[in-house]
Amino acid sequence: MLLRLSRLREDIPALLKLAGPLLVGQLAVIAFGVLDTAMTARYSADDLAALAMASAIFISVYVGLTGVVSALAPIAGQLFGAKRYDEIGEEVRQAIWLAILLSLFGALVLWNADLILDISQVSPEIHAKASLYMHILVLGLPASMAMRVLIALHNAVSRPTIITIVQLIGLAAKFPLNYLFIYGAFGIEGMGGPGCAVATVIINWLWLLITLWIVIAGRFYKPFALFTRFSKPDLHRIGVMLRLGMPIGFSYLIEVTSFTFMSLFIARLGTEALAGHQIVANIGTVIYMVPLSLSIATMTLVSQSIGANQQSKAEQIGWSSVFFTTTACAVIGLTAWFFRTELLNLYDPPEEVKQFAVPLFLFIAFYQIFDALQVSAAFILRAYRIAFWPMLIYALSLWGVGLGGGYLLGFNITGNVPLALQGASGFWAANSLSLGVAAVFLLYLFKRTAIRFQKTHPPVLV
Repeated sequence: MLLRLSRLREDIPALLKLAGPLLVGQLAVIAFGVLDTAMTARYSADDLAALAMASAIFISVYVGLTGVVSALAPIAGQLFGAKRYDEIGEEVRQAIWLAILLSLFGALVLWNADLILDISQVSPEIHAKASLYMHILVLGLPASMAMRVLIALHNAVSRPTIITIVQLIGLAAKFPLNYLFIYGAFGIEGMGGPGCAVATVIINWLWLLITLWIVIAGRFYKPFALFTRFSKPDLHRIGVMLRLGMPIGFSYLIEVTSFTFMSLFIARLGTEALAGHQIVANIGTVIYMVPLSLSIATMTLVSQSIGANQQSKAEQIGWSSVFFTTTACAVIGLTAWFFRTELLNLYDPPEEVKQFAVPLFLFIAFYQIFDALQVSAAFILRAYRIAFWPMLIYALSLWGVGLGGGYLLGFNITGNVPLALQGASGFWAANSLSLGVAAVFLLYLFKRTAIRFQKTHPPVLV
């Protein structure tokens, strides 16, 4: 451990150099959802309800698909570390074929999402608006999936700043485009909530065109020979990506659905409980961008070290990141606890909602520690191209311990749950525990994997 701590001075600046732009980009993407919600809320309550339903369905589909494509990042990262630059171009071309295939599948699901909407039994007006929203997003799905390929490439080669700049350009265009298509102007009739989808589709294609221009014209990308030749689908390479990417995508889906069902269960406790939970969950989502950005940066550096056959360095970077990320998130969690009143006042909820929300901030303080541990370990394992076992760990912990335990505590199923752990607090406590369980197993898996790699991939003596 002394050796690992001594490396913090070297490892942390490298992590922060990559994680800083990633964090800004992640916050820019979150701002998209904030703008959509705030601007649609001013149009009508029905449009806001339709947006909420359609967004939940779309995000569940989208994160699963993008998780599959994100397998390119550790693959290309290892190739970059090994200086096998020409192979990166081939992997990117195969990832684009995979993105096209996934876009067709996603379009099929979104176009037939009426079957999911029927379960909610909402009014025909809300149903129609939500359906239109998803049908519009189908038009932007190919651009969005192709963009995810280019994002994975830039993360793999330590160039996240390019993507962040492009995302900020999109954010700048989001407000005027939203205004144009939600409320109407210049002869264009306002569409309400579905107008957000039109704006998003335009920005998705704008992002792709700008990034393609940068990649084609930039001197840095020449060694990769990305688009100098045409490649037919290579079933072997695509199969490798699927074997790594499908568990990653399913892991994303588990994370999203665990929080979705948590909200649905808490909704049974009343409007005030759900509103308080949503506020705290929103704050938690913003904070989560910190460990997520650091973890993506860690995956990049670890995968590059593995590709360069520097197995000891890869492990040391991993442990440095676990230590630093967890410490930073613990500080952020405690800060959120001490300033809980000020944070709540930013949302200006009714007093009864505040009463439900305040106790949940205690869980944010502890939640951040476990969340930082598990997400760091998960992304390190992806650098080693290990995703199947983490997927199983997530399923058992988040669905089993988190949702199952939350249900038992929140609704006092056994009849002897302390009052402090009933209601929304019970769900947050169980969710925190589930992340702690996941962290223990993922960190153990990382340690075992690092030892195995150092035995099976000894350094080449020159």
